[in-house]
Order: sequence, then C-alpha cells, then structure tokens
Amino acid sequence: MQKYFNIVTYGCQMNVHESEKIAGLLDELGYAYCDDMFKADIVVFNTCCIRENAENHAFGNIGMLKKLKAERRDMIIAVGGCLTQQMGKAENLHDKFPYVDIIFGTHNLYKLKDYILEKQKKSKPVIRIEEDGGFICEGEKPLRTSYPNAWVNITYGCNNFCSYCIVPYVRGRERSRKSENIITEVKQLVSEGYKEITLLGQNVNSYGNGTDEISFPRLLEKIAQIDGKFRLRFMTSHPKDFSEGLARVMRDNPKICRCLHLPVQSGSDSILKAMNRKYTSADYLKKIEILKKYIPDCAVTTDLIVGFPGETEDDFRATLDLVKKVNYSSAFTFVYSKREGTVAARMDNQIPEEVSKRRIMTLVELVNSLTREHSAKYFGKEVEILCEGYDEKKGMYLGRDEFGRMGYFESSTDVKGQFINLKVQKANGVSLIGRRV
Repeated sequence: MQKYFNIVTYGCQMNVHESEKIAGLLDELGYAYCDDMFKADIVVFNTCCIRENAENHAFGNIGMLKKLKAERRDMIIAVGGCLTQQMGKAENLHDKFPYVDIIFGTHNLYKLKDYILEKQKKSKPVIRIEEDGGFICEGEKPLRTSYPNAWVNITYGCNNFCSYCIVPYVRGRERSRKSENIITEVKQLVSEGYKEITLLGQNVNSYGNGTDEISFPRLLEKIAQIDGKFRLRFMTSHPKDFSEGLARVMRDNPKICRCLHLPVQSGSDSILKAMNRKYTSADYLKKIEILKKYIPDCAVTTDLIVGFPGETEDDFRATLDLVKKVNYSSAFTFVYSKREGTVAARMDNQIPEEVSKRRIMTLVELVNSLTREHSAKYFGKEVEILCEGYDEKKGMYLGRDEFGRMGYFESSTDVKGQFINLKVQKANGVSLIGRRV
C-alpha cells in the first residue's frame, strides 16, 4: 500500500528548503506527499528556535498527535531542526513527548532516511544529535515545492554571534559550499525551468571567507553568466560584509534583482554594540549610500528588533530616524525574544512587555506608511512579474517583480512560471493589482 508523509515547517527560508530536502529523502523511501498530518504515515516537524512563538507552536502541534499515535502505533513522528539541536532540548523533548519516534538535529538531517529504517526495526525511539563537524552534504535531491522559485544553499552556519541570536549555537560555525557545486546546481535548476534562484545562508556575503573559494560578488557574477532567462536573489546579508564590489556586480548584471535585504536591527549605536553587530548606524548608512550610488532605484528591505535589553526611548527614536533616512521598501519587525543560551538573555534591564508592544506598534505604523508610499509609485506603470501561482480566494494570478512587490492579475490561461507584463491599476499597501499587457 502507498504510504504518505507530511512535513510541518517553522521558521526561515533555510528551513523551508531543508524541508524540501527531507521530502526528497522520504520520496526515496517510497512515501508520497499528503497535505494532512492526521492522515500521514510519517510526520516530520522541522522546527525553529529563533523565537519563542515558533517553539510553542511546534510543541502544540506535536501534542495534537498524541491520541492519534496511540491509535496508530505504526505511525512515525520525527522532530528535527534548530529546536532539537539546542543543548538539552532533545532530552526535554523526549521526556515531554515520549511517543515521538525520531529526534534529530540540524547537522545530521541527511541521515534521516537511515533513522527511519532503524526505527522500523526496533521499538525504542531513535535520538541522534550530532555536534557540528564542518561537514557539508552534497548530491542531495530535494523534492522542490516552490516552482518557479528555487532555493540554493551557499553557506551554512554563522560566525557573528550576535548577542540575541541562537543560530551559531544550533547551526554551527560558518562554512561555504564549493563554488563549482553551487554553479552546477543552479545550471541544472535553470535547465529544468526554474525562473528565480535564491541563494541562501545565514550571511551570504561572507561566502568564501577563510577559504580558497572565490568571493561572493565573483560567485554572483559566475551564476549571472549562466544561459537562460532567470532572476537571481540572495539572503541574508550582514551589513559589516557588504562591499562596494557587491554593489557594482549587482549593477552590472541584469539577472541580479535590484533588491537587497540588509538587516540593521536597530538605529541606536549603543544597542548595536550590545547586540554585537560590529557596525554603527553611520557605518550602515554609508553602506546604503554606496548601494544607492550604483543602483539608485534599489529596493532595500531590513529586519528590526524593538525591546532589546536596555533600549531607552532615545534608542527607539534613533531606530525610527534611521528607518526614515533609509526609506525602506518594506521591513520585518520583531519584539525582542529572550532565548536561553544567548548573551542577551543574561543582560540586565529587560524591557517590560507593555513598552515593547507600544514601540512595535509605532514602528509597524511607520514601516507600513513607507511601504504604501513605495507601492503608490507603481500606479500607471508597466512592470514585469514572474507569475508564482493562482490565488483561489482572489480569483487572480499572482507574482512578484524584481523589487519584491506582489502583483495580482487576471488571465484566461495558466501562466504560472512565466514572465508577464503588468499594467498597474491599483496599489494596495504591499500589493499591486493590474491587467496583463
């Protein structure tokens, strides 16, 4: 009989892509995808620990399967990802949910197939958490679910140790894939019809640092020279590693989207120092100035944290001021989340929840106003959209332009995966509505 799998994914694009790798492993074992975890024969939770909410959601969903697991003893429940890689979390997870069959970490995801086969032969749970050995698994066959977009890892891990971030502790130290492997993978994706390639890493623009590999700008150049029409994006970049050379490469290669995600986190120098971000607000603004010199219309997006320990009203106002100066196209905004094991979790002057909530509401209002202003500039213009799919609720196709703006339009034919021209007739916040021309 055909057996089915379901994967529940939390967190970032890295996790989304790793879930595609997990799906590829399950496909090799003969499982087929099922969109209902209550009907699946194996359920894999690919967890995130960057914020407390993601951890709580994972625990809640794992708990929902307790009754079903009691009724279907042959069902397999596996939990992996950043949450389980934290020190002591695998043991805590096993104590809290003894019916979970497999617990694995971020460094041994590629061995999940072996763990499933092992579990099928014995009754005891399989718990395997490995320390980072610097190994990079190549030759994986992800079951991609994001056509016409494709994710490609270029680095793993992080060396920055921002004081609020758990990532270096659960993803390990930074390591870069070989450029020839990356280029071969992108060539294959383009030949298969993928139209947008996004390079992934905790800090992509430090690619090759400390190795004999080429630089990140040079890697972008090589990928942009691959034949075929496609877009090239990358995320996430650390401001301290942004260079003028990168700005030039973005300008000189039309396949590279004129869009840069450059997380600033705060506009206050004292908070940036406490965060261990290794730059000042002036340093950051200088990088933006360099970027705009080469690409005046580049859309800049960012990440912002409010409520970091010790953040004063002056610190918060500095963040608001920086947001206005940069004039971000859009931004991801967060309230600081205390993560056990990080330096910031041990800091004094933790900010009261009500203060953080007030600040985040003010920040979101400012960011949204800027986003609306950027969208309004699209009115009456013609833009190229890469169609990503069909929105059943709106009854319209949807896709993004190179700057990341989502556009909706009607079409009598299925145009998913095609570049189409859109005449913008309405700008609605972060979205555009128009007609195909």
